[in-house]
Amino acid sequence: MKVAMWYNNGDIRIEEQPLCPPGPGEMIVKVISCGICGSDVVEWYRLPRAPLVQGHEIGAVVVETGAAVEKFKTGDRVFIAPKVPCLQCRYCRNGHFPQCTGVKERLPGGFAEYILVSERLLEQGAYLLPDSISFDQGTFIEPLACVVRSQAVAGLHGGESVLVLGCGMAGLLQIQLAKRRGCRIVATDIDPGKLKRAASLGADLTIPAAEDVPERMKEFLRGKADAVFLCTSALPAVVQAWSAVDKGGAVVFFAVPGPEKPVTIPINTFWTQEVRVLTSYYCGPPDIEESMRLLAAHAIEVDSLITHRFPLSETAKGFQLVLEGRAALKVIIQPHEQRSESCAPCMDQ
Repeated sequence: MKVAMWYNNGDIRIEEQPLCPPGPGEMIVKVISCGICGSDVVEWYRLPRAPLVQGHEIGAVVVETGAAVEKFKTGDRVFIAPKVPCLQCRYCRNGHFPQCTGVKERLPGGFAEYILVSERLLEQGAYLLPDSISFDQGTFIEPLACVVRSQAVAGLHGGESVLVLGCGMAGLLQIQLAKRRGCRIVATDIDPGKLKRAASLGADLTIPAAEDVPERMKEFLRGKADAVFLCTSALPAVVQAWSAVDKGGAVVFFAVPGPEKPVTIPINTFWTQEVRVLTSYYCGPPDIEESMRLLAAHAIEVDSLITHRFPLSETAKGFQLVLEGRAALKVIIQPHEQRSESCAPCMDQ
């Protein structure tokens, strides 16, 4: 089978790999759609495991099952989590599923024609796709689950004010989910097109990132934000977050600057104001289940976020668009398609 082997962002090769038959508790799925995540292009995070086949946002169909598999059958439409927690360790028992010490294996990369799904992933991390979720929409299950978790970490509830810094795909999901909770939302980005999209999806005020974001936000909200979600790794956004969060509020690092870019927290000020500085990394089974419920009910709009679709042979082109960050929101690789597609209505907004 063909795979897109990632060596670094500038070196992605289409290679042949053998596909072993499934063991008794395993199955083989055909990858129909796989999204490129923003974390896929973060080299400091990915290079230690290179070369590797990336891709963890998949919609797939079962093509072969092992003799002992009863949970799925050939033809089933599925989503498979990138990794599964043990549910037994103290981290899992306390709800810190992403920090589980029992994670031993990961989903083989989805930028491939087929995936051999291990017994553990099959039993604990594979989900039937509801008929109301398309394969392309299935690529949003994992990123939306991460957003669900981040808002739970922040303790976000209805009626609060929210600042979303960065209106890429993750930021736009944050906006939609917070809007469902009845929050007032201010959003920023450097790209006017993304700000326009943010407004159409529920942001009450959009501000170009180069402006005085905290001051404009305070004028609009008549105060500071109860929760600030950093969906960009840009250091100026971090500085804006410190000035924008209210007393007793939370700053959530959904994205982080690279390790070579130190972040200074105004801890003396935050100490007296009881501001929480939080991080949110990945998601857990409850978040995935909630994400699937939201998508199945079409409570979160994702189709308009898909800006490009590429065949496996053009994976490198897709990565480049994500790296550039301006024309693309969600880029999807379709390993069994032979043509590329840009979603023109999405590109001119």
